Amino acid sequence: MRSTTGVLLTFLLLCQTLVSGTEPREALPNILIIYADDIGYGDLSCYGAKLIQTPHLDRLASQGVRFTDAYCTAATCTPSRYSLLTGEYAFRNQRAQVLRGDAPLLIEPGSMTMPEVLRRAGYRTSIVGKWHLGLGEGDVDWNGEIKPGPLEVGFDESFIIPATNDRVPTVYIRGHRVDNWSDQDDPIRVSYQKPIGDLPTGISHPELLRYPADRQHSGTITGDISRIGWMDGGQSAWWDDEDMAYELARHAVKFLEQNRESRFFLFLSMHENHVPRAPHPDFVGSSQTGLRGDAIVEFDWVVGEMMRTLERLQLCDNTLVIFSSDNGPVFFDGYEDGALEHANGHPASGPFRGGKYQPFEGGTRMPTIVRWPGRTPAGSVSSALVSQVDLLASLAALVGQDLSDQVASDSQNQLAAWLGQDPQGRDYVIQQPAGPVLAIRQGDWKYIPAGNRPVWAEQRHNLRNGPLASAPLTKNAYLFHLGDDPGEQTNVIDQHPEVARHLHRLLQETIQRGDRSAPNSDQNAIRP
Repeated sequence: MRSTTGVLLTFLLLCQTLVSGTEPREALPNILIIYADDIGYGDLSCYGAKLIQTPHLDRLASQGVRFTDAYCTAATCTPSRYSLLTGEYAFRNQRAQVLRGDAPLLIEPGSMTMPEVLRRAGYRTSIVGKWHLGLGEGDVDWNGEIKPGPLEVGFDESFIIPATNDRVPTVYIRGHRVDNWSDQDDPIRVSYQKPIGDLPTGISHPELLRYPADRQHSGTITGDISRIGWMDGGQSAWWDDEDMAYELARHAVKFLEQNRESRFFLFLSMHENHVPRAPHPDFVGSSQTGLRGDAIVEFDWVVGEMMRTLERLQLCDNTLVIFSSDNGPVFFDGYEDGALEHANGHPASGPFRGGKYQPFEGGTRMPTIVRWPGRTPAGSVSSALVSQVDLLASLAALVGQDLSDQVASDSQNQLAAWLGQDPQGRDYVIQQPAGPVLAIRQGDWKYIPAGNRPVWAEQRHNLRNGPLASAPLTKNAYLFHLGDDPGEQTNVIDQHPEVARHLHRLLQETIQRGDRSAPNSDQNAIRP
């Protein structure tokens, strides 16, 4: 009788799991998100790159699902990261712009973020790497406790780059304090208003630079690279640009080792391929596209190191690994590092137009791989429409955490799509460029409403983002059919005004309300 009852209970639990999409607690996986910076759709060999080889990401794809229609929410870093962790589109928060290195914390302490959801489900949570979501409450004292920060929004541990590797302060922060620094006679000072201290800058001492930088990036020189902003002091704590990938990998491996007996969530947020590009000498010359490609190979090595560690710790089979990037690629972004001269025809955005900052597909359509042995079909390719804003609700469903309507308002439970089990995914995605005008894709249709077009954005594409030529962009509204025109070259709005009207209305409705209450499919949607 006891045996029969046990079988019956197991069967009922399995049925509940299949219906609800929630894993039994004992079956919940560890979760590792590996997040790239400025790596584009065409930068990986499993996505068609010929001049850059990424064998570890290729292997990850061969063991899981490789997505062709996966999106970040914005074509710049802070907004994408905000959406990923909060489940809310960044355009809903006026402060969710690309932040200075001394900006106050962007996420409200105590918010129901992705790490907080997982922590409540019993996970040990950590972030290693780039943060760029602000710290403190303004006027940070870099020599004391730096809070609130990651530990106040759901992470149990943190070892972070405060903002970006091209911004001061060029120090790591462990928990609430600058790492590896205790010299009160050498206090750290940071300014984004005016030069401070006696350290050389890119303007005053260009002969000290590894490579020239534009005026914005010609602040204080740390190491041999000038940065955005000015700082003074704390030299014993400065990071080594060339060792950064190794340093972050070491901390990530240590977290995995220390939590091998626990259920864990690690957000490994790498700096590659953001400028300034200074890969370790071990990787210089490892691609055929100069430093930019070498940095991608370095990133791929980190992915390999994470997978080797999971295998060594016998955690591979019960760890859900998600790889993606925060926005599209850019060749020149302030430093004359040879990225353009050595591109050698490499199409960083693959077949798509544009890249970082821009409303085109290259700005937000991301290389994305999900691997969970036994749950994701190995070696599969999915064209499901997925957005990083949905990861919060999807992971919450996975671990059995309910979300109220007041949190993660734009995040939909698309767990089946993320695991490669639903070929459709979202009904539509919102794309946020650096400018004020949002874009929307539904089916094969892509709509960019009328608005101001920053001239510099088009110049960056035509001159700086690779070999794909593009038609000039004006202030008019645009409609592209991505099935026929993935490069977004031909505006067909005059031929299909009813499609444009529908997408314009859908975009405005989304702006006015959260997305999670919307159905996954729109019965009135206009399909290809």
